[in-house]
Amino acid sequence: MLTIVKDRPGHLAQLLEGLRRSDVMPSEFIAVDMGSDPPINLAEVPFPARIVRLDGGGLPLAAARNLAASSAAGDLLLFLDVDCIPMRGLIGAMIQVLEDQAALVCAQVRYLGSDDARGAWQEADLLARSTGHPARRFPASGARRVEDAGLFWSLTFGISRDVFFDLGGFDEAFTGYGAEDTDFGFRAREAKLPLLFMGGPGAFHQHHDTFDPPLQHFVDILRNAEAFRAKWGKWPMGGWLAAFEAAGLIRWTDEQLDVVRYPTSREIALALTSRAF
Repeated sequence: MLTIVKDRPGHLAQLLEGLRRSDVMPSEFIAVDMGSDPPINLAEVPFPARIVRLDGGGLPLAAARNLAASSAAGDLLLFLDVDCIPMRGLIGAMIQVLEDQAALVCAQVRYLGSDDARGAWQEADLLARSTGHPARRFPASGARRVEDAGLFWSLTFGISRDVFFDLGGFDEAFTGYGAEDTDFGFRAREAKLPLLFMGGPGAFHQHHDTFDPPLQHFVDILRNAEAFRAKWGKWPMGGWLAAFEAAGLIRWTDEQLDVVRYPTSREIALALTSRAF
């Protein structure tokens, strides 16, 4: 089990609580700490666990996931964002799918409200309170092939170690926030690696404040969007770019993206939302 984290110690604690309750214990747990202040610590858990530190500032998501994978000893890699609580059957179900076929496998994620999973919880209660993502539909059970590589979801996914490195891992040309996961999905499709959505046990996404659009990552998103466009001939993150354009921040065409102005601190603050997604 691999996660990347910057701050959010409370979320990490609940992720680990989910792993403690797992029907199948992880063979190891590795957390890559992207410069948390103070550095994160791991509570005692009934499986091998360690922290790998990655300094340098910002949110080096691609580099952090690659470091987590290269630090792992197992043959199967299960990535879980620090915001997520694994359901007790997630690890066993993911192992079964990955042992059956070579694939990139996304597990379903259900979103919690602001007061859920903040203290003691039971999985059945979280299931009743949570909602699925409206843009990603998962089967009730089993695994369904998905043809749209843009639907790859890095919140909770599994892949074999060998296949991950055959793909080259995440492209570290994408620095900071945005598009590195879409690029990974596109490269998996190019390598003819099936993208599967796995039904059944998945994870619960713990609530945290979000920005809509994510103006706090404005510079990263534009830089990574241009890198993706140069590589694949199309723009990623279209909804966010459209929102930036509507706010008068960019000029955006099929061929070019130009900055008109940068968002103000007030605009960033006003983009804060309590929505789950």
